[in-house]
Amino acid sequence: MSAEGVSIRGVNVSYGTTRVLKDVSLEIQPGEFFAFLGPSGCGKTTLLRLIAGFNQAESGEVRIGGQDVSSLPPWKRDVGMVFQSYALWPHMSVARNVAFGLEERRLPRAEIDRRVRAALEIVGLGALAERRPSQLSGGQQQRVAVARTIAIEPRVLLLDEPLSNLDAKMRVQVRRELRDLQRRLGLTTIFVTHDQEEANTICDRIAVMSDGVVQQVGTPMELYERPANLFVANFLGTANILDGRLVEENGQRGFEIAGGARIAVPPGAAVPPGARLVFRPQHAGVAAAGSGGRAVSGVVSHREFLGANVRYAVRVGTTEISVETPFHGGERLFNPGTPVDVTLPEQAILWLKA
Repeated sequence: MSAEGVSIRGVNVSYGTTRVLKDVSLEIQPGEFFAFLGPSGCGKTTLLRLIAGFNQAESGEVRIGGQDVSSLPPWKRDVGMVFQSYALWPHMSVARNVAFGLEERRLPRAEIDRRVRAALEIVGLGALAERRPSQLSGGQQQRVAVARTIAIEPRVLLLDEPLSNLDAKMRVQVRRELRDLQRRLGLTTIFVTHDQEEANTICDRIAVMSDGVVQQVGTPMELYERPANLFVANFLGTANILDGRLVEENGQRGFEIAGGARIAVPPGAAVPPGARLVFRPQHAGVAAAGSGGRAVSGVVSHREFLGANVRYAVRVGTTEISVETPFHGGERLFNPGTPVDVTLPEQAILWLKA
């Protein structure tokens, strides 16, 4: 199977009067494991189905390997799709389920048998070829669905929330298997999920979507460290998002939040009008009151011991700030009611707008 890139250019899709995709453009590289990530109703599954040919765009185009497939029906696009429900035939054996798409293409029986054996070996189910889906675990059923798809040797593999029916432990195992499989095949794979952990752990790049719009595209680390706007910052991981206003006193700029507390603004920092101050809990620190430096004073209102980390809620003015610090055995922990300073390294601060 050769890897093909996918290009989506200026796509718009509406259901009645509701615009579901709004001028979406993306470039997915050959062999890339790419995710559409966002909340329910953001348009990610619609976009996946558009690539597969199950939805049609009002405008724009979809290209696979440089070929415009916008007007082609699904069976002529050479893509394979794994559905959330797996869609296995309960009365057929595993081997027959995998062979189904090949039989529909009227391939020679010897070629069908060869591809079925190869696909089942790839997903580690060669010994279970004669079992029925009801005799398999959820993870095994999911692998049958993947085997059925890769047996047709698609140019692109599409995965529509394939892990959502699995329990938490099985999801971790199967997502690793999916990533290993994708690397072995070198197949361009597009994965739809609302689960940021799934996307972060197995995908090369992610398109974060909201309300039919691609908000930002980047690697998991890029999106986490440098979100483009408040939605991305809030959707990927936990973020402190503080309202306030810029003030200047004695030549020093500060960001005044509710309750009058001021956070020092780094010299030269460009603060767009209406921007909020954003930082990750893991990027801040907690120190004894009076530590000085780029810090803001507060009082610990809550503490959670998480094993490797300690999570503090610190009341600063009338605002509660979340701080998460590594736990080192024997170190002093701050109890609720303790005055502390929240320390903010200059590089931790982001200024973001909606």
